[in-house]
Amino acid sequence: MFRRTLQSRRESEFGTRPLSLTLVRRMFTYLRPYKSNRNWLLVMVVLRAIQLPLLAWIIGAAIRGPIEHHDLHGTLGWAAAFVGLAALTQVTFHFRARLALRMGEWVVRDMRQQFFAHVLSMTMAFFHRHKVGQILSRITNDIEAIRVGVQDVLFVSIVQLGQMSIACLVMAHYNWRLFLVVLALAPVLWVINRHFHRLLSQAHRNLHESFSRITAALAETINGIRVTQGFVRQDVNAEMFAELVADHSQYNLGQARISGVFLPLLEFNSQFFIAALLVVGGYLAIRPAPLAVPDDLVNFFFMAGVFFNPIGSLGRQYDSALSAMAAAERVFRVLDTGPEWKDSPDAVALTELRGQVEFRHVTFAYDPGRPVLHDICFAVQPGQTVALVGHTGCGKSTIVNLIAKFYLPQEGQVLIDAVPTPHLRTETLRSRLGIVQQQNFLFSGSVADNIRLGRPSASDAQIVQAAGELGCADLIEALPEGFETHVGEKGAGLSLGQRQLVCFARAMLANPRILLLDEATSSVDAMTEARIQRALERLIRGRTCFIVAHRLSTIRRADLVLVIERGRIIERGNHEELLAMDGIYADLHRQFVRSTSE
Repeated sequence: MFRRTLQSRRESEFGTRPLSLTLVRRMFTYLRPYKSNRNWLLVMVVLRAIQLPLLAWIIGAAIRGPIEHHDLHGTLGWAAAFVGLAALTQVTFHFRARLALRMGEWVVRDMRQQFFAHVLSMTMAFFHRHKVGQILSRITNDIEAIRVGVQDVLFVSIVQLGQMSIACLVMAHYNWRLFLVVLALAPVLWVINRHFHRLLSQAHRNLHESFSRITAALAETINGIRVTQGFVRQDVNAEMFAELVADHSQYNLGQARISGVFLPLLEFNSQFFIAALLVVGGYLAIRPAPLAVPDDLVNFFFMAGVFFNPIGSLGRQYDSALSAMAAAERVFRVLDTGPEWKDSPDAVALTELRGQVEFRHVTFAYDPGRPVLHDICFAVQPGQTVALVGHTGCGKSTIVNLIAKFYLPQEGQVLIDAVPTPHLRTETLRSRLGIVQQQNFLFSGSVADNIRLGRPSASDAQIVQAAGELGCADLIEALPEGFETHVGEKGAGLSLGQRQLVCFARAMLANPRILLLDEATSSVDAMTEARIQRALERLIRGRTCFIVAHRLSTIRRADLVLVIERGRIIERGNHEELLAMDGIYADLHRQFVRSTSE
């Protein structure tokens, strides 16, 4: 089963368009804000491209000049010139590398900031389709591969192509007949590159996608470690992870095999053409009417070395370039995926939220063709409490998500204070909502920091006051460091009940007009729940409140109870009215009473 799933992921993920120069141009648009650094870097690149052939030329000039004429003084002079130029070349190399590293770091920083901001702007549908590990892989591994492409591949390749171009000009000047042999290398290199471009492009794309699956599996396993250990799935998960790692290893080995043929083939061609130069040059030099003199031949071969030496390195840069382009393709695919909806320019910014909520014939589906809600209609007046009741998966939480504008309905309208949610400014709406979910998330930091999320400008005294109104200040103060107790990732260090109390205090501090409680007390013990119920009565008073709960004890005082079954409202009324109807709600109530009495 897992292998079939893995194969289907491969087929869906690798159906991408071929790589193109468009990706390269787009990667280097990130250099524009740093024109000064880029221009100085190009100066260093050009200088180094000139200096390397010049070093070889000095050696050739010294051999055919003072060394050939047994001039010790002249030889020392040429040697001093060589050392001086070599030192200058290393200074140039230092600044080229330094400027390139700085450029790469700036580009990666900007790209990660842009990627992170883009992800934060996405609607919930994006996170419904993408795993956390896949997003992490793009912002870490993929963007790091782009760094290599920006800071190394481009500028190192310019240096090497520059020295090859200068060497070509010098060789053509020395002996155009021998230079024709060098030109014969061009079509061979073109054929080799064309063949391996396709193979390496696919190999790098596969490699990045397989690493993304590893990251996704790792994040999923760590997030669900309690379930993994609780159901003794360590061996099963380890086996699944081993298959992913083995799959990634195969792609890595496949890419290495292709590179292992490509790079030696480039070097062999270079050596083959040097041998061809020896044959042709030797023939021209030793034939009865020589067309090339020994001096030209010596200089020509020094320049031939300058020309052929970078070819192997260019092959490695080409390999890195394809890796960077495959990574860029994945990163830009996310950046080019816009949110499913955005606030319209004329969206209303609610200065005062009264708390009126209405659903008009709302139909909604997370996945096309699979509706979760069907033709939902109800109206709630400001200050009323609505209880959403039904079996797991019936659509209760979806109604809450639509009120919070995490999603927009495909059909019908959700209205807040008589304004459809697509016409409301999302930020102003959510700033007046209080949300407490079943799986409450706490960030790393202190308890006070997590409560302050409800109102970032709140003082410490206001935080304590909010917890006091909730009736849990004494429970928080009983923690090792009270409100300054450190909370680990996702609330580590606090019990489940304590985490929920912190989230309730956060909602209390926000002072919302609409309060959304999604299974908020489902995991709280009876004593804690009794304290929360008393606090909620004060919190709910004067506010519109939606309560999603399996425990009927939390909804008996609701003004309106909506019983939902398979995405449809099948019963509505208050507690007494629904009991009198003796329908689904009455059945649920009897089951609850029976379970509590046993």
